[in-house]
Order: sequence, then C-alpha cells, then structure tokens
Amino acid sequence: MKTFRIQIDGHAVAAEADSETSLFAAMARAGIEWPVSCRNGTCRTCIARLLQGQVRYDIPWPGLSADEKEEGYCLPCVARPMADLVIARA
Repeated sequence: MKTFRIQIDGHAVAAEADSETSLFAAMARAGIEWPVSCRNGTCRTCIARLLQGQVRYDIPWPGLSADEKEEGYCLPCVARPMADLVIARA
C-alpha cells in the first residue's frame, strides 16, 4: 500500500499515512497537535484547508457543505489521503 506525506503549511514536521488512515490519526502518530472532538465528521472541530493534494471519505458527505468542499476544506478526522497533501488550519 502506498504511503502519502501530509505536510502542515508553515511547519517543518510532516506525517505519513496510507490511504486507509485518517489524516488526524497520522498527524497524532507523528506528534502533530490538531484540534479534534467527535472523530466522525460531524462537529467540524478539526476543519482544515486542503492546499494541495486530494482526499477521500468513507462517508458520503461529512460535515461540510458542497461549497466548503469545492473551496478545499476537509475534515482530517475522517479524510483519507489519495496523494501527498499540504493542509492548513481553517
């Protein structure tokens, strides 16, 4: 299984995850602090801006509006990487 790099905009530390690991789980494993609460895509505590790359979700529409998804927002607690990523806090 391929591993993808998750870079946090403006930070030197990065995380790695395969396509079955959530961004949040990978960041936590790498020691990167990120706000989170529900861990199921509904509370939006972890919302981030996807600056580069692509993610997928196991649930059809996590707690993001169609406009937010189009504008590049993602929910790291349920997002899975599909490519190397750069994200920023929203």
